[in-house]
Amino acid sequence: MNAGSSLIDIQVIYRPNCNFLTAFIKEGKLNMFEQIKLPYAFDALEPHFDALTMETHYSKHHAAYTNNLNTLAQAAGIDSKPIEVILAHWKRKGEGKADAQGIRNNGGGFFNHNLFFAHLSKNGAHEPSGELADKINATFGSVDALKEQLSKLGAGQFGSGWAWLSTDIDGNLSVSSSPNQDNPILESEGKLFPILGIDVWEHAYYLKYKNLRADYIKAFFEVVDWNKVAENYAAAKETLAKLAK
Repeated sequence: MNAGSSLIDIQVIYRPNCNFLTAFIKEGKLNMFEQIKLPYAFDALEPHFDALTMETHYSKHHAAYTNNLNTLAQAAGIDSKPIEVILAHWKRKGEGKADAQGIRNNGGGFFNHNLFFAHLSKNGAHEPSGELADKINATFGSVDALKEQLSKLGAGQFGSGWAWLSTDIDGNLSVSSSPNQDNPILESEGKLFPILGIDVWEHAYYLKYKNLRADYIKAFFEVVDWNKVAENYAAAKETLAKLAK
């Protein structure tokens, strides 16, 4: 780029199989992480997820995590790194630094919500199929057994947090829960990658479900698109291979 040029060099990493979008817009030192663009209207998931909750969740909470991450990552000089790399390396390279907790909280919030909103759909697949279904049946016994485990983890998470279905580099599945905006990438230092996430922060459900978290989790399974989860499964194994290098 010539000195004084107004040209913006845009580099976009887009994983169509995963629906995660990390955009680095480079103009000098300006790098940005972006929220995914919702492929549905805020009221599209009614009656399971109400429009006001969806709008507030996406436009306020997710937007705040994204904006805060951009500010903190730029100040820390790590804004050119993919979010999964930042999270996988956080314990080794970030913990203990002045901005570490903010990056952990907002980086997790950014990534987790991109995953969450991307695998919701009004007309998605209600059951897994193919390789993912086979792996679920082999690991958990049945799809219903998996849903039961995830529901217990989500309902039993004390305070705010998430319930996860994750894969390792070899495609082995596991379930877990995390407090706050942590996730399996951070917790495992890049050895696990979530392919399905249930947000059990109150902002995800309280306007409609009040304190009935279990009812919200039941509704989640009415709008999660298992085809998207299967795409996440395939893409996650490729991402884990890159993180392992």
